[in-house]
Amino acid sequence: MYFVHPQIKIEKKNLIKILKGFFGKPKAELLKERLSKIFPEKNFIFTDMGRSAFKLALEILNLKNCQMLFPAFICDIFYPILKEYKIEPIFLDAELKTFNIKLEEISQKITEKTKAILVCHTFGLPVDIPKIRTLFSELNLQISIVEDCAHAFFGKYKGTFLGNFGDISFFSLYKQFPIVRGGFLVFKKEWKIEKLNETYFNFRDFISFLNYFPFFAFLFKKFGGKIAEKLIKSEKSKKPSELNKISINLLFEFLDDFEKNLPNRIEIAKTLQERLKNLGFEVQEGENNVFCYFSALVPKEIKEKRDEFVVEMRKEKVFCTRIWKEPIIFNKEVQRDFKVNLKDFPNTVEIAKRIVNFPLQNYFKEKDIEKIIKATKKVLKKIR
Repeated sequence: MYFVHPQIKIEKKNLIKILKGFFGKPKAELLKERLSKIFPEKNFIFTDMGRSAFKLALEILNLKNCQMLFPAFICDIFYPILKEYKIEPIFLDAELKTFNIKLEEISQKITEKTKAILVCHTFGLPVDIPKIRTLFSELNLQISIVEDCAHAFFGKYKGTFLGNFGDISFFSLYKQFPIVRGGFLVFKKEWKIEKLNETYFNFRDFISFLNYFPFFAFLFKKFGGKIAEKLIKSEKSKKPSELNKISINLLFEFLDDFEKNLPNRIEIAKTLQERLKNLGFEVQEGENNVFCYFSALVPKEIKEKRDEFVVEMRKEKVFCTRIWKEPIIFNKEVQRDFKVNLKDFPNTVEIAKRIVNFPLQNYFKEKDIEKIIKATKKVLKKIR
């Protein structure tokens, strides 16, 4: 129970899927046919990374040199992209109950220069995008909506799959599927995108793929550290490229299994939420949440000991993380370039100081929840 990213159970059917992914016939057309049922009125394209899909979205919508409403609680990987495209972000604070943007701040901060908004379904919890569209209509503004579904594949809002609500939408597939890397861009059928540069499954990808198996993931977490981080960063393409064929095949092989097991993931997550609430944690809303990451806020009385809590949980073999403990507005260069005052974002600061992401896999059962809760109780007793 060390891990938050998708893990592959060592069993016959999964090993067969892996072999088909690596050595089977190309599945791109079959995969597109399957995905067309999820995005029936849209076109789509696979990219090497989610951030590559985001870059393509900016280019298609012609958002260079513009002002864009942006979540304050989001990863700072967006910062170099904002600089590259000369975009001025207008940051929106987060809600403590959802970790998503505070919708009421949109009308307060929007200006005549604003051309777009990035709406992120944070950790898998949907945002009410139709409500945002209604607001723009009432203000008589033409604002492009870029839907960030990096954590939200198979998520739904009022029965419709996420990714169908924005003017353009992008996904980061490897956060939910064991495909090493991979982005996905969803856009209007009439829009055209030039063919991207081809990519190939390489040594870096092979090492990353091993990370989807618990044994190797443990070794990498224990001993890989900075070496793995440098290896991954050194091979990230700056120019958007297409997704390699093996990753496309693996996505095809594991897609239906993921959807089939998603209800169990959600039920297990809701059970864990209730157990953690009884221990003083504050949890993200669960309704319609696909729980890409299972996230909670540590009890207020141990807020200053959050990092100690994470370290002690790992000693109990429950690998918690602090995803977005340093969101984009914590970046000193972002603060300098865009005149960010952290006092204007109290909820984002609160979440960042208290956020803990617990391990969650589609195949978890009640016994796994018991293991997490037992470790949590032990650690809380130790550090309080």
